[in-house]
Amino acid sequence: MRFPRTARGPRLSGTARHAPPPPSAPGDVLAAAEGLHVRLGAHEVLRGVDVAARAGEVLALVGPNGAGKSTLLSALAADLPATEGVVRLHGRPAAHWTAAELALRRAVLPQSASLSFPFTVEEVVRMGRAPWARAPRDDDAAVAAAMAATEVTAFAPRSFAALSGGERARVALARVLAQRAPLLLLDEPTAALDLRHQELVLRVCRERAHAGDAVVVVLHDLGLAAAYAHRVAILCAGRVAAHGRPAEVFTDRLLTDVYRQPVEVLPHPRTGAALVTPKREP
Repeated sequence: MRFPRTARGPRLSGTARHAPPPPSAPGDVLAAAEGLHVRLGAHEVLRGVDVAARAGEVLALVGPNGAGKSTLLSALAADLPATEGVVRLHGRPAAHWTAAELALRRAVLPQSASLSFPFTVEEVVRMGRAPWARAPRDDDAAVAAAMAATEVTAFAPRSFAALSGGERARVALARVLAQRAPLLLLDEPTAALDLRHQELVLRVCRERAHAGDAVVVVLHDLGLAAAYAHRVAILCAGRVAAHGRPAEVFTDRLLTDVYRQPVEVLPHPRTGAALVTPKREP
């Protein structure tokens, strides 16, 4: 694994920790789990997981319910401690970063977003700029670009609480994009979205990767993962069952075993991308 050279040094000074990280080179590992075990209560959710998120790539985490996808994402975000093994962010153990340093280096989209106060949509998106309070900033441009990318500009003055579930999901993603961190960790960002906006969100993921970010996204739709992810990690019972390009790891036999549901994997007639469909009786 290659880490950015600038990420290996000692702890940052009080001034430097409020500066954004230097640009990463394509292929630099911005987050990695090495021999990761995570126990929640009496249950070991992750068991010896090795996975890496690289600058310039979209990594999709897929697998059945309870496989450990969201737990892995939280561990990569340094929101859950490792029971065994280590999580590294920008080349350093996650525990070596302060909260302020992390906020400039990774942005996290949880599965659901709720607020107790009547903030407007623009105010919610602007919350993503909070980590930049003591760093060079262009808040208005960042907020405007994030809202445009997620097609929520027209909602700017509306109350977040008055939006539909899908609209809230897009606003929450806009907040993450406004943070402008080089590592994006997105937990089921398409779950509440219609067809158009599912495609929009995954296109945004590819665009961020093309711009040099590392994107890790939890998905249930294997077709979306096949179409947009550079690499996928298939989780099953807390372990990585397969890891690689979708065309390599999405096979009838593997997916049938992992999901305990007979499936067929067919090439798209125009793009060649894998199409995954359950086997159904006629």
